[in-house]
Amino acid sequence: MKEESTRKLLVSSSPHVGSNLTTEKIMLHVIIALSFCLIAGVVIFGVYSLLTVALCVASSVCGETLYNLIRKKPNTVKDLSAVVTGMILGLNLPPTVPFYVPIAGGLVAIMFVKMLFGGLGRNFANPAATGRVFLLLSWSTQMMEYIRPIDYASGAFSVKDFFVGFVDNAAYVTSATPLAEVKSAAGTGNVEVDLLDMFLGNIPGTIGEVCAVAIIAAAIYLIAFKIIDWKIPLTYFAGIALFSLIFYKNGWNFILPNLLGGGVLFAGVFMLTDYATSPNTRAGTIIFALGAALLTILIRRYGGMNEGASFAILLMNLLVPLIDKACKPRPFGYRKPPKVKKDKKEAAL
Repeated sequence: MKEESTRKLLVSSSPHVGSNLTTEKIMLHVIIALSFCLIAGVVIFGVYSLLTVALCVASSVCGETLYNLIRKKPNTVKDLSAVVTGMILGLNLPPTVPFYVPIAGGLVAIMFVKMLFGGLGRNFANPAATGRVFLLLSWSTQMMEYIRPIDYASGAFSVKDFFVGFVDNAAYVTSATPLAEVKSAAGTGNVEVDLLDMFLGNIPGTIGEVCAVAIIAAAIYLIAFKIIDWKIPLTYFAGIALFSLIFYKNGWNFILPNLLGGGVLFAGVFMLTDYATSPNTRAGTIIFALGAALLTILIRRYGGMNEGASFAILLMNLLVPLIDKACKPRPFGYRKPPKVKKDKKEAAL
């Protein structure tokens, strides 16, 4: 009886709350959610979009494998994090980029942002966001060439349009994104964009960010399986709405265009919620998300670029250690030690 009662009192080491979610399972859920956006992107822009994302994934996986071989470490590609990084980065690219752009982006995101700092969970910034910023600075012209979606309703549509990029690069018709109209109308307060087209994805843009329906479906999926913290994207979107009111004339007219245009929805669901580069406290996540929203709107409103989500995420990632330090909770029962008054003689010495 004594032995039995003793065994019942044994306590294992922390953490005491377990979960059946492994890294591989979490990444697999994210891949499934990203597939919603990938399918929408292929339908909207054609098969070349699939090749762009595939090249990004392949270069990310090869980059991680190569790094582990050079450092003589076990290969870590089985955790699927490289696949997720490749997909996120690929979906952040225009559907017309040359093949070398996604290859370079995947290698930089994995080898220099993730693996060089210790691998999964130790990276200082979101690899996909940093990779996109690198590509924007390196190949700005190619990264800002956006094409019109395939016009399925047109009587002139042919199957060839679905394979543009493979058979006829000259058939691409570039067009400005709705964010260009938002930027030009910021001073007048009268923005003219088709919100239904922005919601359905019938607009120029990057592969994964144009279709709000697909991103919302992906967010519901990830929240339902408790893969992401819903507070981060919700706070980010609320911040976008709030700062649109503050920094734009007739701000009410700019809330939905800023939310549906560019990478706000995609970034809020897939990039801000990155476990390794987001704060660990509730207060910290609110500061983090609001800070990203503020920077996004400031870049869009006053910066030289129409988009600002990736730059905002990268800048806020750098501040996460300071946010965590400032918002660190006090241990239960903690009391601030009283100040000890020093003797005048001791102070003089």
